[in-house]
Amino acid sequence: MQETIVKVGGMSCQGCVKNITGVLEKLPGVSAVAVSLEAGEARVSHDPAQSDVAALKAAIEDAGFDAA
Repeated sequence: MQETIVKVGGMSCQGCVKNITGVLEKLPGVSAVAVSLEAGEARVSHDPAQSDVAALKAAIEDAGFDAA
């Protein structure tokens, strides 16, 4: 497993946090997700062979947020 931190822009409430958490948890190979509104980031434990960093960022962007 690998832990990746993705900066997330555009979050304004706990609903945003739940939305991003749900989207990331659905990706293959993701075992844990912790999204912080205060820090503006998502910490994701995942198998990079199943979901790489680009896939994580794409899922966040598809949900309507900015990922860096």
